[in-house]
Amino acid sequence: MDRESMEYDVVIVGAGPSGLSAAIKLKQLDPQITVCVLEKGSEVGAHILSGAVLEPRAMEELFPDWEERGAPLNVKVTRDTFLYYLSKKWAVRLPSFLIPKPTHNHGNYIVSMANVCRWLAEQAEALEVDIYPGFAASEIVFHADGSVKGVATGDMGISQQGDRKASYAQGMELHAQYTLFAEGCRGHLGKQLIKKYALDQSADPQHYGIGIKEIWDIPESQHDEGLVIHGFGWPLQESSSGGGAFLYHAENSQVYVGLIADLNYSNPHMSPFDEFQRWKHHPQTLKYLQGGSRVAYGARAVIKGGLNSLPKMHFPGGLLIGCDAGTLNALKIKGNHTAMKSGLIAAEVIVEARRDNEISPSELSAYADRFKQSWLYDELHKSRNFSGWMHSFPLLMASAFVWFEQNIFFGKLPLTLRDTLCDHDAMKPAADCKKIHYPKPDQMISFDKASSVYMSSTNHEEDQPCHLKLDDVQLPITFNLGMYDEPAQRYCPAGVYEVVEESDGEKRFQINAQNCVHCKTCDIKEPSQNINWVTPEGAGGPNYPNM
Repeated sequence: MDRESMEYDVVIVGAGPSGLSAAIKLKQLDPQITVCVLEKGSEVGAHILSGAVLEPRAMEELFPDWEERGAPLNVKVTRDTFLYYLSKKWAVRLPSFLIPKPTHNHGNYIVSMANVCRWLAEQAEALEVDIYPGFAASEIVFHADGSVKGVATGDMGISQQGDRKASYAQGMELHAQYTLFAEGCRGHLGKQLIKKYALDQSADPQHYGIGIKEIWDIPESQHDEGLVIHGFGWPLQESSSGGGAFLYHAENSQVYVGLIADLNYSNPHMSPFDEFQRWKHHPQTLKYLQGGSRVAYGARAVIKGGLNSLPKMHFPGGLLIGCDAGTLNALKIKGNHTAMKSGLIAAEVIVEARRDNEISPSELSAYADRFKQSWLYDELHKSRNFSGWMHSFPLLMASAFVWFEQNIFFGKLPLTLRDTLCDHDAMKPAADCKKIHYPKPDQMISFDKASSVYMSSTNHEEDQPCHLKLDDVQLPITFNLGMYDEPAQRYCPAGVYEVVEESDGEKRFQINAQNCVHCKTCDIKEPSQNINWVTPEGAGGPNYPNM
């Protein structure tokens, strides 16, 4: 049976910073162009999770008058602190001159990116962009010649567009001259496009981290609005893992607190969730959280390979933009301004192509040239070695190399480091690794996964198909359990995966898909690449209020 379809000039998959920026810029440049944005979350911002300290450069290009328009950039960074945690009791504050210049936050803002995206959506709708929350783009639709024609949804949803409210049946297709994929890190459809068109054949393997975040209300006496704190070392270093932690003092006596663990860790006993819980007990963190209360929790994979891992972003009929491609600058610990800029470039190239009477869906090869001429490329090029340094050398030595490259050579060192080991290939056998014993949560500062997932407001309809697909349903027990002590039990920050022992002593791999917060860690870190995260029904997953 033929599916119903709708036609647009441009279809955008994902209402994050890159997708919404592209939609707005398209309408700014050509008010007659028809644009729609699909969003799998129940509303714009429901699936957005980011630190976040925002560099406003791309926002200023999109809306020079963003302040007058009421953009929710309300807290300017006032102080920037880096801590090196020597142990679970001690920390050393690093002087400013020892911090690589690109990581400084002068002129930046502490924001909720969920709220920024909601505001961007309002600006887009005012320009007559159609936004469809609750619509999960479940598959790519192709022309007979192999170019992208659009996408198909697998769920019902309702448009937010005031004068075009409509509800569509399952299997709705949206066709476009160009389709932009802005799904965020490890996009389900983006992964398929990279494979189909071999977009990564000239790139290093992509690299990732898992970011875990909480929002806390804290006593006013412990709050210092505008203070940004980054820490590295303990506890991850104790577990032979890379990454770091953050604590941002936002408005209304709230702090955003979180940890990013590199997913190239080798010890299968490591649990990023539990590393975060014990980090909160460090005295330098505890002094802010003591007496406070946790109000939100979430987790999301972070793409961090940088320029060396960036695939070709254009293909017949569309583009990969933002973290769907991998534009985050891991050295800066920021990806929102770069995602927005990639969307702005996409809009400019599409409008120019249409003005040149390029009617048929074709490859937007001009994107590559425009990208290389932009400050986005320059920024990523200067930080291209960050992943190589951090993954190839001990922490202090790697940090020294990064400082030398950025502060002495200003990112122009005549050397490019390659980081060719895939994150999932870094896992060592459990028998070769030290077991890590994590303390039980006290339910005041540290918490368990079940109560954390509850605070993410995650929900999936119980009768929908499981969106976590196993290529080999037996492999978790027959191979992973013996070789790696089934690490999915620990790398998942939401308690989705369990090894259950039956009454007869047999063990069974259980998937609690209703707990999934859509972080994509399982799709990335599973050692045999046996888990494939596919798009669940629209509106399912977390419902973040202001992450």
